[in-house]
Amino acid sequence: MCSRSNIEVIGAREKNLKSINLKIPKKQITVFTGVSGSGKSALVFDTIAAESQRQLNETYSSFIRHRLPHYGQPNVDSIENLSVAIVINQKRIGGNGRSTVGTITDIYSLLRLLFSRIGKPFAGYSDIFSFNNPQGMCLRCEGLGKVKIFDISRLIDSQKSLNEGAIQFPTFRPGEVRWKRYVCTGLFDNDKKLKDYTEDELDTLLYKTDFKPSNPTEGWPPTSKYEGVIPRIQRTFLNKESRDAVLYKETIDYVVTKGVCPLCEGARLNQEMLGCKINGKNIADCTKMQVSDLINFMRTIKEPYSHTIVDAIIHRLEHLIFIGLGYLNLNRETSTLSGGESQRIKMVRQLGGSLTDITYIFDEPSIGLHPHDINKINSLLRQLRDKGNTVLIVEHDPDVIKIADHIVDVGPKAGIKGGRVVYEGDLNGLVKADTLTGKFLNNKPRLKKEIRKPAGWFVIKHASLHNLKDVSIKVPKGVMTVVTGVAGSGKSTLINHVFPKYHPETIFIDQGSIQASNRSNIATYTGIFDSIRSMFAKQNGVEAALFSFNSKGACPKCKGLGMIYTDLAFMDTMESICEVCQGRRFNEQVIQFKLRGKSISEVLEMTIDEAMEFFYQKEIFPTLKRLKDVGIGYITLGQPLNTLSGGELQRVKLAAELESRGNVYVLDEPTTGLHMSDIEQLILIMNRLVDQGSTVIVIEHNLNIISQADWIIDLGPGAGQDGGKVIFQGQPKDIVNCNSSITGKYLTI
Repeated sequence: MCSRSNIEVIGAREKNLKSINLKIPKKQITVFTGVSGSGKSALVFDTIAAESQRQLNETYSSFIRHRLPHYGQPNVDSIENLSVAIVINQKRIGGNGRSTVGTITDIYSLLRLLFSRIGKPFAGYSDIFSFNNPQGMCLRCEGLGKVKIFDISRLIDSQKSLNEGAIQFPTFRPGEVRWKRYVCTGLFDNDKKLKDYTEDELDTLLYKTDFKPSNPTEGWPPTSKYEGVIPRIQRTFLNKESRDAVLYKETIDYVVTKGVCPLCEGARLNQEMLGCKINGKNIADCTKMQVSDLINFMRTIKEPYSHTIVDAIIHRLEHLIFIGLGYLNLNRETSTLSGGESQRIKMVRQLGGSLTDITYIFDEPSIGLHPHDINKINSLLRQLRDKGNTVLIVEHDPDVIKIADHIVDVGPKAGIKGGRVVYEGDLNGLVKADTLTGKFLNNKPRLKKEIRKPAGWFVIKHASLHNLKDVSIKVPKGVMTVVTGVAGSGKSTLINHVFPKYHPETIFIDQGSIQASNRSNIATYTGIFDSIRSMFAKQNGVEAALFSFNSKGACPKCKGLGMIYTDLAFMDTMESICEVCQGRRFNEQVIQFKLRGKSISEVLEMTIDEAMEFFYQKEIFPTLKRLKDVGIGYITLGQPLNTLSGGELQRVKLAAELESRGNVYVLDEPTTGLHMSDIEQLILIMNRLVDQGSTVIVIEHNLNIISQADWIIDLGPGAGQDGGKVIFQGQPKDIVNCNSSITGKYLTI
């Protein structure tokens, strides 16, 4: 009989797990460690979390279940003593322009209530202060704070006349029907350059509407009214239901940009709502403030009957500040938040609750955090545990691993060489264990002694975008520069947004998804699948199209997917291996063709490591070698790209650049999702790029990466309005003695 003090996992076989049996102590912090691809996520998310959420969903009615996320039953014999699991992952919150930090945290709802109670003059009840309410929103921008603005310089060529094609928009060219609506009005000299138009003539051409021309020429419809170029484009091309909006999207995106609404000036609300104030500020003023400033303003509110609401607002704002998000403002759209920021926003929503006996599951909560901020996250994790909850964390950062009550190390390596529990116990035992995590855990990064000399400089002067405060920097050419600073200090603004304006040749290798479906895999993306299919075709004397699961070779039952998906309405969509091809994707005829004893399906099931032993051809082997070099040798050639993590996708992109020379690369937090042993490999790759003559710029918090820099640019001192300044730029050895640098305090010579 099992103990109720443990979650007991029996026979877990999801993905690469090798029938794992495991006891996880409840009401403690358990950290799951191991190299990338070892099976940590398969165990924690795809098995434990999935089964908890699946069983919880089954307690609801079929009507509700149909509207909830569907979780298939994981491949495990049983899991005993599960509690309700709340997953707090790195998935971006997303949402449209109406979803903000204020709305997602419910702080804006409290602000609306506060203004409806004590705001002067009284403007209405709380609902009317919502920019999503037709009665409260600004009618010009419909509550978005932004409107579509025409770039007139792109829409018209003032050096041309109407007859010469001054209106630079499809269907307005000379001879077109819409062009005739201007040259046949009798309002303009059709051969006059637009630069010579009077102000009134230009205003008529572009904006005036709804009147009949007094002296139209032949070709003007007698019953028609005049409509300026911009109102006509707005009506015809910017209407959401317009087919033309899709046909001419590229042109519209070129001539139309988003700008601040001129009526509400970005405040989203109508003038009556904005006239309602507390201590001289309206609700939009509050949402524009940095959280750390807003909390100070809230503390000045002393009106009777408001203290309960004010205390609730302050309490939530304190949580945001506590987890390092004090630099945000409540008007920030959730779609612009990073994965790490999104995860921490989700944490805030759990802090105010009184639930206990919950299992909280975190996916690398250290992501995007400077070492200075990780202590705050650790404190939060301990708080959740001390309230009587079970906390499960998938993590690589040593500072988070060290707070664990219990550690499960998965490995020993990645992919098919992983999937086993190689250590269970406390921190002291892990340090002594013969595992990759144990070996690297006590490594203390030290600044490298020999640094490269610059081959020149990239210079940026007086940058002031977002929170940057007149920033001027110089980035050395031909070396590795690491850009550091706390989250929100301005690193991404400076390097991802300002730097490419000065140096557009820059190549960005980020973690953004590669546009791909479940039919696109490593072999197809890298281009080696064409060579593999050609080899099969030549060996067997048949056409290459037979060896494509997207073409003639596809299994007729599953159409080359290898799986059959059955929609069961309110029940989980049933996924089953295709009974005809047994998941191999190809028809029976294709499976019979072999290349050195292997079918095309068996080749796609090979890991990159295995494929390197099978293929020696010059058009295939070098590509495989680059993929192995970036640390993803455990991925199979046929693994769909849409199943790869952001870190894995970044390394796929990095592999494509390994033989390039003389380029400028920016890597944005490349250690995301990487084990300490994988980071060592990543450092070798970055040094290789530099040694081949390229310039590498890395935005990073990881001390191992920072220690390898030839040059450091440190931003800060804090985040948001408290950041945006260059605290240090120079050789790494000098940042250690820079008292104003938070980063310098964590580095050792």
